[in-house]
Amino acid sequence: MNPLSHSRFLRRIALAAVVMVAAGAAQAKTEQFQDLTIEVVGSGRPVLMIPGLNSAGETWRETCAALQADKVQCHIVQFPGFAGAAPIKTENFCESMRDRLLAYIKARKLARPVVMGHSLGGFIGLEMAIAQPQAIDRLVIVDALAFLGALQNPAATAESMRPRTEAMRKQMTEQDAESYHRGVANAVKGMTLDEKRVATLIEWGKASDRATTAQAMYEMMSTDLRPQLTKIQTPTLVLGSWAAYATYGATKETTTAIFKTQYAGLNGVAIEVSQAGYHFLMWDDPTWLQDQVRGFIGAKAGDGG
Repeated sequence: MNPLSHSRFLRRIALAAVVMVAAGAAQAKTEQFQDLTIEVVGSGRPVLMIPGLNSAGETWRETCAALQADKVQCHIVQFPGFAGAAPIKTENFCESMRDRLLAYIKARKLARPVVMGHSLGGFIGLEMAIAQPQAIDRLVIVDALAFLGALQNPAATAESMRPRTEAMRKQMTEQDAESYHRGVANAVKGMTLDEKRVATLIEWGKASDRATTAQAMYEMMSTDLRPQLTKIQTPTLVLGSWAAYATYGATKETTTAIFKTQYAGLNGVAIEVSQAGYHFLMWDDPTWLQDQVRGFIGAKAGDGG
């Protein structure tokens, strides 16, 4: 090993040691707040970490550990009804979770909080920033769109998607258990590069409340947030993936164009797309995601963040 390579190797080892020590030293506590389960880890700048559809808060575990060296306090969210958590009755899941999270920020007096959401969690993060633009200091959206319904049909509207999504919700809630679980397994294939993680996603999906999953999917696919993006005053970073769809003709350039179109109404948004990660970017491209987040939330006003 040449001296330069040896020096880089030692720096990486030192950084890994710092992260491990910080993660081990961080104090963690779990609390209940309006049907949410929230694990608080570390001390410093609060970062609300929101998982996606059927996911456990565990999604963010490694990201939280890596950010401890940056004096970040993680607030890892677990939604009701997902990954074995007890469900609740609500006519509008996303708006209900939005309001609970905003109430949590206010009740806990979180100063300059960062909201970071993956997939459905990113969608709800957008709803939070639309509803209360001053409540969030920074917003990080991980592989989520403002209107999922337009992904396959750019001409789609919330109204035109409603019959299709209502039929999807009905099928999900009424089909037999074997067919439903088979659909869960098929849905998560290609969401992560790690087969062990795929197995975890399947278990989380099976442990999730079917009615909650169907309702959340219905809302995300039939709600168009694009016209409301102009209300967001929060500096926003969108992190996207494309590699899982390469076999269908997707490229990094075409996918970046989709994100730019979706977020055209969000002034000053920063969009970055992973080179190789699949949907669960925090697992597949962790160093890239952590570096992106670290640089964004650490940037000063006027520095592009």
